[in-house]
Amino acid sequence: MRYAFVALVLGALVYGGTRAWPAVESRLFKTEVRTGEVVVASPAQGATTVTATGYVVALTSARVSSRVPGRVAVVRVREGETVRAGQALLELDATDVRSTIAAARARVAAAEARVAIARANLADGRQQLERQRRLAESGAVSRQVVEDLQARLGPLEASVTAASAEVRALQADVNVQSAALSLLTIRAPFEGTIVNRPPRPGELLGSELMAGTVIELADFRSMVAEVDVPEGRLHLVRPGGPCEISLDAFPGRRFRGAVQELGHRVDRAKATVAVRVRFVEPMDGILPDMAARVGFLTQELTAEQLRAAQRTLVPAAAVTTRGGARVVLVVDNNAVHVRPVSLGPQAGDAYELIDGPAPGSRVVLHPPPTLGEAHPVREANR
Repeated sequence: MRYAFVALVLGALVYGGTRAWPAVESRLFKTEVRTGEVVVASPAQGATTVTATGYVVALTSARVSSRVPGRVAVVRVREGETVRAGQALLELDATDVRSTIAAARARVAAAEARVAIARANLADGRQQLERQRRLAESGAVSRQVVEDLQARLGPLEASVTAASAEVRALQADVNVQSAALSLLTIRAPFEGTIVNRPPRPGELLGSELMAGTVIELADFRSMVAEVDVPEGRLHLVRPGGPCEISLDAFPGRRFRGAVQELGHRVDRAKATVAVRVRFVEPMDGILPDMAARVGFLTQELTAEQLRAAQRTLVPAAAVTTRGGARVVLVVDNNAVHVRPVSLGPQAGDAYELIDGPAPGSRVVLHPPPTLGEAHPVREANR
C-alpha cells in the first residue's frame, strides 16, 4: 500500500512537471520565433514592386564656416530665413583688421610722398642739366659742370624707382589686409534656407576650441527622398519610374514621385543601394531628414488612389486568442508583449487593423500558447 502511494505521488510530480516545463522553459530561456511587421498598405499596393525606407535630403546644401577666427559682431539672418546667393549672413568683429588697414594705408601715403619728392628732385636735376648744357654750348661754363650734373641724374632716377617699388609693396600689404577684412563677412554661397540657429553676437568662431559649422544652408527646391533598396531587388527599380512617397510627418497623405538617380556603389554592411526619388509636385513643409517610405510602382498614381485612404495591415499568422480576446504578441527589446487588436476584413494573408500596434511594430508569427507577457524571445529572421 505504501509503495502504491509513493508511486502515485511520483507519477503526479512527473505529470505536473511535464505539463509545466514548457512554461518554465520559455521563462528561463529565449524562445526562437519568426516575426512579421504591421504595415501601412497603399491603394496602389498592387502596382508596387519594391518598398524602401529612408530620409528626405537636400541635394544642394552647405555647412558654412568661418575661414578666419573672430568674434561675432552682427548676425543678419535667423533660423528658417530664405537668403539669396551672396547675401551677408553674419559679420565678425573687424576693429583690429580695420586698424591694421588704416596703418598700412598711412605707410602707403608716406611712401607716395617720398616718391613725389624723388620725382621733384629728378625733375629739378634735369632742368639744371638742360640749363647748364645750353650755357656750355655758348662757352659760359665748362663741359665738366654738364658732366657732373649728368652723373647726378642716375641716383635721382634710382631713388624714384626705389620709392615707387616701396609704394607697390605697401599697397600689396593693404590689399592683403583688405582681403582679410572681406573674410570677416560670411556670405551665402547659394540661395537657400537657414536650417540651424545662427551664432549669437559675442560668440568666438574659427578657433580650434570653437571649430565647426557656423550656419547650415539648404536649398529646399532640391529636396529628394533618399532610400535604401535591397541589392537583390535593384533590378525592379528603373530611372524615371513612378513612385509613391509617404512621409511620417504627413500621416495619411501620399505624394507622386519619380526615380531621379540610382546610387553608384553598394553598401556592403546592409547590402543596399541608395536611390534618390524626386517629388513630382512641389510641396510646402518638407524638411531635411524627415523619415520617408517609397513604393516603386509599375504605373503612375491616379487621382483616385491619391485621395483613397491607406490601410494598416497585420499578418493573419500573428493573430491569436488569449482569454477569449484576439491579440498579437509584439516584440520589443527581445521580449513579447500581449496587445489586443480590433480587426477589419481579411485581405489575403493579412487582416485590416482597426486598432492595435502602430505601423512598424514587429509581431510574432504563429505564436505558441506557452508564449506570454514579457517572455524573452530571439527573432529567427533578424
